Amino acid sequence: MNAETPKAAELSLPQAFLLLATNDQDGTPDVPVYALRTTLAGAILAELELIGAIGLQGKHVRATGAAPPTDFQHELELIRGKSRPHTPKRWVSMLEGRTELQRVYEGMAALGIVEHVGEKHLGVFRSVRYPEKNHAPEAALLKKIQAALGGVTPGVAASDSTATEGATGAGTSDDTAPAAGTPSATPPAAGVSDTGTPAPAKPEAKAPDARTTALIALLQAAGLLGKLVPAADKVRASELAKDYWPSHAVEDELRMIRLAEEEEPGL
Repeated sequence: MNAETPKAAELSLPQAFLLLATNDQDGTPDVPVYALRTTLAGAILAELELIGAIGLQGKHVRATGAAPPTDFQHELELIRGKSRPHTPKRWVSMLEGRTELQRVYEGMAALGIVEHVGEKHLGVFRSVRYPEKNHAPEAALLKKIQAALGGVTPGVAASDSTATEGATGAGTSDDTAPAAGTPSATPPAAGVSDTGTPAPAKPEAKAPDARTTALIALLQAAGLLGKLVPAADKVRASELAKDYWPSHAVEDELRMIRLAEEEEPGL
């Protein structure tokens, strides 16, 4: 990581979400594009709340008197300028879009975290991907999530105290189930593996900071948390996210989108 590359704690929530939601190798989203855009909109609301610029008052989102510097000043001004307040779900539907998605990606490309890769068709750029260029920020984010949920990130040992560079999604968790079709022998004693050697202890969950809690809630809303940290404590994740209004707004909007798709008549 060079001096200009931000650490995990310095990434905005929209940046952190997109980084974790994008395939490291080919730079394509790991969720449908509509889910990526919708959750990004929720991440923008979450970021504005974290810096104290907006808050939930009753059922509506309102701007506060504070005006801290933010990369999402345009969105803040939209919220501040509305004569009639809107619900979180309404704001998610208003803020989701391709332009904001590309702006956040390009911001990370400027920091050297991802790389802008364009594909030409008939001499014209038709598709853009953002494969990972520097894995350190993502590894640090995954380590924070792992510490909060007591899970093991793929390809990273539970006892590893440093952020390891490499693609996510490889490897297995510590509590891997027996292969299908394998006869079940006498279960080993607690803390002992099938080979008779002491099994690595599952790391104890630690209380996360507000930014990590928000990120966990957003990843869960997008359906990504289990893919990123398969051994994560799902009950604890739900407890952390249960009262978080930006992630609930994302879930509500995604539910409406899926229902609309299901009700759309076939060709």
